[in-house]
Amino acid sequence: MSDVRLEVQDGIGTITFDAPERLNSVRRETWLALGDACARLEDDESVRVVILTGAGDKAFVAGADIKNHLQSRDALESLSATGQRVLDRLEGLPQPVIAAINGYALGGGCEIALACDIRIASDRAKLGQPELNLGVIPAAGGTQRLPRLVGAAKALELILTGRIIDAVEAERIGLVNLVVPHAELLSAARVMAAEIMRKAPLAVALAKRVVRRGIDSSLTGGLEIERFAQALLFGTEDKQEGVAAFIEKRQPRFKGR
Repeated sequence: MSDVRLEVQDGIGTITFDAPERLNSVRRETWLALGDACARLEDDESVRVVILTGAGDKAFVAGADIKNHLQSRDALESLSATGQRVLDRLEGLPQPVIAAINGYALGGGCEIALACDIRIASDRAKLGQPELNLGVIPAAGGTQRLPRLVGAAKALELILTGRIIDAVEAERIGLVNLVVPHAELLSAARVMAAEIMRKAPLAVALAKRVVRRGIDSSLTGGLEIERFAQALLFGTEDKQEGVAAFIEKRQPRFKGR
């Protein structure tokens, strides 16, 4: 996985886009490598949280490798289809996924961040969907995930103007959850990961799935999914441990059972 590096340590899987010489821009090989990393993480029960970030000091992912992938219709369609498929897989990981956005997150880079569950941005980060400047549209999920996150009007403004925004504005409109000083970015992501890992693993996985499924459902349908998930969790050892720890005023020792 030359474009993507995966490391697992202390329950955290860290995926790093590792092509700083081209600002971590994505090509077909990058998408395939990201898909391979997701496949390795899907069934790894030792990994409780996943963090995505970019190598170097300038970019998370600064868009697509334009020179090699926007020269023909077939190359563009292949890149878009591959990107959509891989980001669906990333979004569907059972573990919560945190994007640690350390610089430019443009085009495909912004779309990768959108497929994550939580986005933490460096105060140097810049985000945007500038594809219309090239006569194309965001086609790795940007036209669909961005309006679900920030609303249709703001998403259309960003997509139609191609405007690139800073981290402060991204936080204001709900595109990122948190902005931290650049030097503290990865430590902030790991602190949040550690906070999540203190919770019951089955409840974490089901909470993510219920929220994701509910977004694409009616309120009635979402509430039904919620009830089923709660019923499943009620019979787990972790639920019994959580209640016992609360009554006994101690920290719970969850086992994911």
